[in-house]
Order: sequence, then C-alpha cells, then structure tokens
Amino acid sequence: MSKHKIKEALLHKCQEYVAQRLQRIQGTIHDIQESLSSETKSTAGDKHETGRAMLQLEREKAGAQLAQVQKLQQIVAKIDLAASTRIRLGSLIITSQGQYFLSISIGKVEIEQLPYFVLAANSPIGKLILGKTEGAYFNFNGKEILIKKVY
Repeated sequence: MSKHKIKEALLHKCQEYVAQRLQRIQGTIHDIQESLSSETKSTAGDKHETGRAMLQLEREKAGAQLAQVQKLQQIVAKIDLAASTRIRLGSLIITSQGQYFLSISIGKVEIEQLPYFVLAANSPIGKLILGKTEGAYFNFNGKEILIKKVY
C-alpha cells in the first residue's frame, strides 16, 4: 500500500472516530431531553427539583462534550494529505521508534498489520515533532528519536 493510501486510511479512521463520538453524544443529549420532558411534577417537590437539576448538569456536560467533538471535526476537516518536507497536520512520520500520523489523538491504529500512532499536534510528541524535517532528532522520555521519513 502506498504511503498516500496509508494516510487516506488513517484519515478515514479519524473521521470514523469523530463520527462515532458525535453519534454517542447526540444520543445522550436526546435521552436527557426526553428525560427532562417526561419529568412531571411529583408530590415530592424537592426530589423532583433535584432530579431536574441533575439532568440539567448532565445536559451541560454533554453540551461541553459536543463542543469538543465539533472542534475535532474542524481539525479533521483541515487535514491536508499532500506530501510535505516539514511535519504538519496530515503528515505521516516514520521514526526510529515508530510510525506516527499527525491529526487528532485517537491512539494506536493498525493498517495492514502495521501499528501507527495517531496523535494530535498539541500532544507531547506532536509538540516535539511539529515543523521538523527528515533527519532531525527529538527527545522523548529520555530517548533520542530519529525522524527517518516524512510523507
């Protein structure tokens, strides 16, 4: 598989990850809305108000999660898979310690039985490698790591 096809497959994994998170959060928000709508005034007034307050807090939490996922969507939409000599969003980086794809943090992904670490530019390693080129070194966890190739 060509490096460009690998980058496309990794980008697709990022898109799937964001879509699944979005779907889960929208489901949670829908469930909370239904619970708030069906919450009827009971004779135990304080218990009813506490239940509504808890649902409101859950809705706020889900709303914050939705905003995070929307930020991830924006980042994924900006990913450019064109080759570059400098590491940037959308770069596939081959190092002496592993293979990385700079996009959003979703962790280890396998493409054709090879592991790739999909990480964000603002992650610890992402901050170290952003803007670097082939042949450069960076130190992480006390190890000197060589950037062998950038695609």
